[in-house]
Amino acid sequence: MISKQLSAWAALSRLPFHSVGVLPFILGGVLAWRLGGAFRWDVCAWGTLGVVLVMLTTYYANEYWDVVEDALSARLGPSRFSGGSQVLLRGLLPRHAALWASLVSLLLAIGVALILQLGYGTGPWTIPFAILGLLGGFFYSARPLRWVSRGWGELWIAFCYGWLPVAVGCYLQVGEIAPLVHWLAVPIGLTIFNVILLNEFPDYPADLEAGKANITVRLGPERASLLYGLTSLGSWVAVLLSLGCGVSTRVLWFYLPILALSLILVVLVLGGRWRDRATLEKLCGANLVVNLGTTVAYILAFLVG
Repeated sequence: MISKQLSAWAALSRLPFHSVGVLPFILGGVLAWRLGGAFRWDVCAWGTLGVVLVMLTTYYANEYWDVVEDALSARLGPSRFSGGSQVLLRGLLPRHAALWASLVSLLLAIGVALILQLGYGTGPWTIPFAILGLLGGFFYSARPLRWVSRGWGELWIAFCYGWLPVAVGCYLQVGEIAPLVHWLAVPIGLTIFNVILLNEFPDYPADLEAGKANITVRLGPERASLLYGLTSLGSWVAVLLSLGCGVSTRVLWFYLPILALSLILVVLVLGGRWRDRATLEKLCGANLVVNLGTTVAYILAFLVG
């Protein structure tokens, strides 16, 4: 019984998807070390815990507030990359457990921010940054704001999984945000925007029926495909521009395979291969690799440099 509940909580927590927030945070810390020569492991550990708690707040809230859409997704065609974990719908945990877990995670995230700011002296922006991440994450699906239905959800994700973790990872270490943070954050934010955008494709019929007005519902899959291609192009240009702003050309050693994969995905998406459900599942998985690979390419470039 206990093992089943633990498995249910693990599934509800969407553990594999924590990498999209933790890796940019680590990148910010590595950048601070490269520029300032100092790195505090205890601050990094507490900061990583804070990032995870913000993501748990987000994922639990999404599970609680999106039960209608998730039920429709399960009926119309489930996907590993959308439609929630299905834990609540399968009765593995009561629905209210997700809401309470989200609120507890929110309070713990604020507690970590207090420890960092007051205990480690990480700077006056520590708590405001935490609140900003919680504002974007909790209200991504939660009412009354519910960013995902106002056309702001994808932009909040691009910010909260792009600029914010890189900036905070740097800020907690050195007490300031290096200008290079902005150049690193742009391609990461654009690629995570595309992750969310493409993940909305499997849910399109369910979201349309439920009235969940995200970008894919507003544009339709065909025009959303064009947006995907333009956003990918923007991420490629952003990586190249970062080379002239303090990033070593060594990043290309690690980024070129990611660029090749991204090019292939754009060709397939623009070619309408997303219409095949099995192919779309693979596209979503590879799309996540593009986001993670972009972040890892920067991390490795700074480490070997």
